[in-house]
Amino acid sequence: MKSLLITGMVLGLSAGLSPGPMLTLVISQTLKHGIREGVKVALAPLLTDTPIVVACLLFLSVFSDMRPALGIISMFGGFYLFYLGLSSIRFKTVSLQEDVDPKSLKKGLMVNFLNPSPYMFWASIGGPLVLKASSTSLAAAAVFVIPFYVLLVGSKIVVAIISGRSRNLLKSRHYTIILRVLGLVLVGFGVLFLRDGLNYLF
Repeated sequence: MKSLLITGMVLGLSAGLSPGPMLTLVISQTLKHGIREGVKVALAPLLTDTPIVVACLLFLSVFSDMRPALGIISMFGGFYLFYLGLSSIRFKTVSLQEDVDPKSLKKGLMVNFLNPSPYMFWASIGGPLVLKASSTSLAAAAVFVIPFYVLLVGSKIVVAIISGRSRNLLKSRHYTIILRVLGLVLVGFGVLFLRDGLNYLF
């Protein structure tokens, strides 16, 4: 239970703070239209991720007894974690794109639903963890999912508040260090997923 809790928190925080289209949109909408608009974007995953998670879990359940398929999925998840980790380690500064039309929630929903990252995460990382935890109990799965979304959404809300009050804080050394540390953690998780994938295959 404790390991699932920690895993959910680390992955949620990493996903929430990692540079990408959602984080950029949170910052952009906040700076242009205020903190409230940035928070709307941050809440989008709570609405879009349910069908994504359900679809990925249904897909994975079909292959739940096929060790080679699980091995390939786990290996894919490991490489994807490497990619996310290296993106955070190489992070330098936040770049904003022009976005003059509000409708923040609608934009957040569209960006997140069309973003391949949630599908890749739940198909290769989150899904296998949830299925493994749910084989013990539904409570064990909840111990991973709830902290994941609390940190995923919560960290983006914090970024919206910070960016609404100061541009410079997002370009500070502290923010960069946090992202790079989280990147190293993601790489570590990637090693674990690759190890599990090799165990399934061999």
